[in-house]
Amino acid sequence: MGDLTNSDYYAKNQGNDVSSNHEGGFGVSVMELRDLMELRGSEAVVKIQEEYGDMDGLCQRLKTSPTEGLTGDDLDKRKEVYGENLIPPKKPKTFLQLVWEALQDVTLIILEVAALISLGLSFYQPPGGDSGESCGTAAAGAEDEGEAEAGWIEGAAILLSVVCVVLVTAFNDWSKEKQFRGLQSRIEQEQKFQVVRGAQVIQLPVADIVVGDIAQIKYGDLLPADGVLIQGNDLKIDESSLTGESDHVKKDADKDPMLLSGTHVMEGSGRMLVTAVGVNSQTGIIFTLLGAGEPVEEEKKKEKGIFGLEKARLVKKQDGAAAMEMQPLKSAEGGEMEEKEKKKANISKKEKSVLQGKLTKLAVQIGKAGLVMSAITVIILVLYFAVDNFVLQKRPWLTECTPIYVQYFVKFFIIGVTVLVVAVPEGLPLAVTISLAYSVKKMMKDNNLVRHLDACETMGNATAICSDKTGTLTTNRMTAVACYVGDVHYKEIPDPGALTAKSLDILVNAISLNSAYTTKILPATKEGGLPMQVGNKTECGLLGLVLDLKRDYQPIRNQIPEEKLYKVYTFNSARKSMSTVIKLSDGSFRMYSKGASEIVLKKCTKILNQEGEPRVFRPRDKDEMVKKVIEPMACDGLRTICVAYRDFPGDPEPLWDNENDILNELTAVCVVGIEDPVRPEVPDAIIRCQRAGITVRMVTGDNINTARAIAIKCGIIHPGEDFLCIDGKEFNRRIRNEKGEVEQERMDKVWPKLRVLARSSPTDKHTLVKGIIDSCLTDQRQVVAVTGDGTNDGPALKKADVGFAMGIAGTDVAKEASDIILTDDNFSSIVKAVMWGRNVYDSISKFLQFQLTVNVVAVIVAFTGACITQVTNTQLTVNMVAVIVAFTGACITQVTNTQLTVNVVAVIVAFTGACITQVTNTQLTVNVVAVIVAFTGACITQVTNTQLTVNVVAVIVAFTGACITQVTNTQLTVNMVAVIVAFTGACITQVTNTQLTVNVVAVIVAFTGACITQVTNTQLTVNMVAVIVAFTGACITQVTNTHTHR
Repeated sequence: MGDLTNSDYYAKNQGNDVSSNHEGGFGVSVMELRDLMELRGSEAVVKIQEEYGDMDGLCQRLKTSPTEGLTGDDLDKRKEVYGENLIPPKKPKTFLQLVWEALQDVTLIILEVAALISLGLSFYQPPGGDSGESCGTAAAGAEDEGEAEAGWIEGAAILLSVVCVVLVTAFNDWSKEKQFRGLQSRIEQEQKFQVVRGAQVIQLPVADIVVGDIAQIKYGDLLPADGVLIQGNDLKIDESSLTGESDHVKKDADKDPMLLSGTHVMEGSGRMLVTAVGVNSQTGIIFTLLGAGEPVEEEKKKEKGIFGLEKARLVKKQDGAAAMEMQPLKSAEGGEMEEKEKKKANISKKEKSVLQGKLTKLAVQIGKAGLVMSAITVIILVLYFAVDNFVLQKRPWLTECTPIYVQYFVKFFIIGVTVLVVAVPEGLPLAVTISLAYSVKKMMKDNNLVRHLDACETMGNATAICSDKTGTLTTNRMTAVACYVGDVHYKEIPDPGALTAKSLDILVNAISLNSAYTTKILPATKEGGLPMQVGNKTECGLLGLVLDLKRDYQPIRNQIPEEKLYKVYTFNSARKSMSTVIKLSDGSFRMYSKGASEIVLKKCTKILNQEGEPRVFRPRDKDEMVKKVIEPMACDGLRTICVAYRDFPGDPEPLWDNENDILNELTAVCVVGIEDPVRPEVPDAIIRCQRAGITVRMVTGDNINTARAIAIKCGIIHPGEDFLCIDGKEFNRRIRNEKGEVEQERMDKVWPKLRVLARSSPTDKHTLVKGIIDSCLTDQRQVVAVTGDGTNDGPALKKADVGFAMGIAGTDVAKEASDIILTDDNFSSIVKAVMWGRNVYDSISKFLQFQLTVNVVAVIVAFTGACITQVTNTQLTVNMVAVIVAFTGACITQVTNTQLTVNVVAVIVAFTGACITQVTNTQLTVNVVAVIVAFTGACITQVTNTQLTVNVVAVIVAFTGACITQVTNTQLTVNMVAVIVAFTGACITQVTNTQLTVNVVAVIVAFTGACITQVTNTQLTVNMVAVIVAFTGACITQVTNTHTHR
């Protein structure tokens, strides 16, 4: 079918859409490619053969080359016709939407109701009359009138505090969403994929991939677009994120070549032709389905095949796995949480950590307790009024007195509401959110990219870290430093002249061809710098050996390009080796193998001698090599790699799928010792972990001797200590019963002393992590953090309380399964994550101590004061300021247990002083002084000697100011000066500048309060301001030198 026929056909059937596509000059439309990608297996192969002839025909239609890729001349046109490889993000929530969400908080709802009731009752004006005395009430004086006029202030103040909390919460959520979108964009930009353009293999950002690109895929990749396999080597794909099937699907260019975006490469490598990107890819179609509105209905009508049958399951399974590019920071939680997420308009969910949930629950419980106290207060006041008037004074209930009685009952109800408001800890949920967000922001600077907010707090409780070795504890820069070749053990890299030409040729060819072609060693970018290692670091070390032997690997690769490799058995955790088959000129085959020395040597029956000729390699020779070569290398911390080969006849051709027969009877060429130095900062980081009560365990694929040597260098174990260093085989023998099942009782005998697990598989790592978490040896369960970089590390990373993925060496699958991504692959960054996690708990716990102290004391004071004096106005204002101070204290000042007691005593003293002075007729002046002196006395006991003098002066000034304002009736000026001086005195006593800001805010609050309350001429308000001054001074000065220096 020619281009014209295609154009006419699709113009007729698809309308303007296809005609516009063909205006681009390509012989295939977007819809045609979408329909093609919905086919599977043999159906897809038949479709390609019928429509395009073969893969070359499809490439020709898309104007690309299967070997050289795109030229790069028409990239913009391809993006215009086929779209960009981007999925438009969902529209973020508006600020007003975030404000509405913040208003749904239970504690704020309680405050809102209380404020509205208080405001409503403040405008209630009972009818007047001359019956006050006969009804048992005193005539309302000027003070009562002034107080009634100012009654609205309480409700307004509560609403103001609600508005402040809501705005701060909404702004914080808005900032967090903006920050997460920034992180998402950053990941998208940093995530790159290898494509062939102009016959050169280059790395491109995923967003720059276009239809027609030839992409190179390998083990561990997450496919960024839909495509058709051109050439593959032992390729297996995990399509569970799309189809829900857990079995890996084997892909073959002749049987099932269809590759889908969002799926994971579990084994092998290959090349694919990109056929659909962005919203036209399978991932993009799913995200269109997940979206809201008309586009969903339109897409539903178009869906068929896999999407017609499995649509519901696709949406349910899409938990972020297939959408790494779109939503890298989305929580990978399942079940009900997923369903709840999908009901939200925005995909990025508002995460609530465990600590947040617990504290919100605590706030509700405190609110309930406050409600009970409020009800008791109202009941007591009503009973007190009734007993005093109708029992003790024996007054009858008069009809004309009913309005007066109602006025009293309303006043009692207002007092009850006040007690309730005092009890509610407004700043509690907000404090946790901001503390976590602050820590996450700081962790970013410490190379910790936090994907799930609660991972930050969880790290604060970590008791065990199971770390990889390569790249995390070590530098991940492999260098060959020793080798055994031709029956000679070289402690250094030998001169090429010391080796026979035959041995040297086989060794160089084996390393050059049996390594990923994407692995290269590039010249140093800076003069005097080290060469750049690109790709697998172990293979880089072997290629470095080739260069050290004065040979070049690139001409050999050019002679036999990757597509001419006959068969490739890629490395995986089961094989522990990689093998490549090439066809020789005489029609026979040669297979090169490399892998862990113990694994490969067991499969060798011959070895090259000094002349480069094979000789019999007997079992006793293997044992001797292990003792004299491999173990000494391992004890020096070297990783040992064995290189081998095997020749096969061309006729009959071997059965390549029979691995057990193929990967046997090898001829050993050499054993190479590769060094990976320990990172210089790791030993100190591990010591800090151990001092903090965190056990560090190393889980590695290296042999036991190498692992033990590295563990000693890192400080994980020390000579003479009674700790376990075992390999995976011994580990499984100890923890499994006769049926091969893991028993927790057996596991509990192993893990407490285990420090090094060598030759371990990803399954062993998952088993270890699960065993530690499920253990009941201690009262509190272990909190385990795990590092991982491989695709098969995903289960262990998900099982762990906190999973760390390597940002540099980690596969996309590992990153997706993780909670935190280490952008520098460094163990010391994990220690910083622990530090910030503990900082969150430290801040919140001390804030909680302070907040509970404030609330309990304030409720008791308000309750008792209401019952005795029937006045609680002062306590409400105190609580509002206390919340501000307490909230700031969570971020800045820390309160220890010893100070908590003094603070409680200070409040009791102040309260007692206030109550005593209320009994006398000396009115408010003495009360103001008593409160200030009592609170300042508490402050003085908390501060150092250098601060003592300033505080004393502040007390005298405040006392004198209070006395003057009360005696001379001079108005606002003197009182304001007294307040400012008193507060300034508190400010001076603070050591750090950060606390000065808090004081300034407190000054403004108190100053404004003084200004407003002076208008009403009620002297009670002056007392309120004085209490605020004294109380805030007491709160802020609860800082010792130890906390300052922290």
